[in-house]
Amino acid sequence: MLMRVIPKSGEEIPAVGIGTWQGFDIGRGRAERESRAQVLRNLFTAGGSVIDSSPMYGRAEEVTGDLLDGIEPDIRPFLATKVYTNGEAAGISQIEESFRLMRTGVMDLFQIHNMVDWRTHLKTLRRLKAEGRVRYIGITHYTRAALPQLAAIIRAEDIDFVQFAYSLSLPDAAEEMLPICIDKGVAVLVNRPFDGGGMFRDVKGRNLPPWAAELGITSWSQFFLKFIIAHPAVTCVIPGSGNPDRAADDFAAGNGHIPSQSEAAKMLDYWYDL
Repeated sequence: MLMRVIPKSGEEIPAVGIGTWQGFDIGRGRAERESRAQVLRNLFTAGGSVIDSSPMYGRAEEVTGDLLDGIEPDIRPFLATKVYTNGEAAGISQIEESFRLMRTGVMDLFQIHNMVDWRTHLKTLRRLKAEGRVRYIGITHYTRAALPQLAAIIRAEDIDFVQFAYSLSLPDAAEEMLPICIDKGVAVLVNRPFDGGGMFRDVKGRNLPPWAAELGITSWSQFFLKFIIAHPAVTCVIPGSGNPDRAADDFAAGNGHIPSQSEAAKMLDYWYDL
């Protein structure tokens, strides 16, 4: 799988990971647990490692920790989660619970979810990073309206990662946000690559463009994801799925040809013309 550099450290991570929103908020049924375990096996087989979660995602952190404990993958997972509450004490309590649920003593990436009380939590996360319990610090949001505030935070603060939406359907981040991340040396996680699934509804019944095969694209999922990772500022995109076959198709986008900037522009033009 394509590897991308984390600017603040020089460490490389795979360009396609997995998001756990909805797909990993499940119970203890054997069939549903096994399907998610297979999603993770497919991730590791494809060369991926990034798993993104949050306390906001119901039982996703717990399920992730349980499954990884059972799988014992050869590839070391890159674990990312978030703090999503108000107040220092509540934040510390939630953070400690995330460590417990995900069964790790060191979190690769701890993010401030949707910028909630971000100044307070940033102090806590910096302390944990200094103590070696958190490797990277990030901040997130998912709406177009939040991009200017995220950009302002990136300009003013020393932050390792930022997470936001970027896709063919929502390319706004390419105007200001992605260039700022390059300038400031901030790694980028991309959420909502399919606009909550709406993009698949938009192409239902439509064939891929005939030139997609020249780019190594065999599905709409790969078309959407390869457009995203074509941008040099994108470190990793985190599509979410609880279906092993769909997830495997997603992960395949990180292999083979990565579109050039001119090819990505052609993909965007095609999307606008649909």
